[in-house]
Amino acid sequence: MALREIIRIDEDLCNGCGSCVTGCHEGALEIIDGKARLVRESFCDGLGACIGVCPTGALTIEKRDASEFDEAAVAVALAGVTKKEEPAGMPTLPVAHGGGCPGSAARTLSPGHAPVHGGGGCPGSMQRQFAKPAAPEQALGAIPSQLAQWPIQLHLIHPLAPQFQGAHLLVAADCTAFAFGAFHPEMLKGKALVIACPKLDDDQGYLEKLTDLFADAKPASVTVARMEVPCCGGLVRMVVEARDRAESSLKIEEVVVGVEGGIVGHRTI
Repeated sequence: MALREIIRIDEDLCNGCGSCVTGCHEGALEIIDGKARLVRESFCDGLGACIGVCPTGALTIEKRDASEFDEAAVAVALAGVTKKEEPAGMPTLPVAHGGGCPGSAARTLSPGHAPVHGGGGCPGSMQRQFAKPAAPEQALGAIPSQLAQWPIQLHLIHPLAPQFQGAHLLVAADCTAFAFGAFHPEMLKGKALVIACPKLDDDQGYLEKLTDLFADAKPASVTVARMEVPCCGGLVRMVVEARDRAESSLKIEEVVVGVEGGIVGHRTI
């Protein structure tokens, strides 16, 4: 047992819809007697990907003594789920795991895509290649940058800096600018930017800094851009908690970027 963050389910709020079960990529949750249950503590990584898909707010993160997250056991349990039906005419391959992680499985995504082996600790680290259509050539520098301030890393910014006062704030996961081709003209334009990675960064102090941004900078709007991979949901959770700590009533716009580059989700929190 270890003191760590883990999912908590409020049964009074749970309506048994099952969204959290599909949102949990480790298989820690099940619907039992019409309610979501945490059936495998050691399968819950505590990152909260399931929180973002719960329509009733029944899921939260709590810190308590719990079984340690067992990545190897998750990989073994998910190894049996190796195939799903592919569209007619699509070649199929058995899923092969690399590095002990189900997220590193090689899969055929579509005709012409090459499966690639890789490693990592979560489904978001699965190695993939995408066939992209040829784009017309453009002159270098033809697309101007919309970045209007520096620095942008959340560790380095100061909440009292003038660029954040009353600004339209964009809190972006690091990968979004690389995945979303129109990041500058469609997402960043007219906004003050901070970036962070909820999985790889040492996020000590992030919650306090975000809370100060809500309380001191009093942004006019806040947009959170995140990737569709489960671990990226932690960034949204931090921003929402910071808003609540600052006792702000500001609505937060969440934009989800797919790993192939499109916008795959949008909601207001």
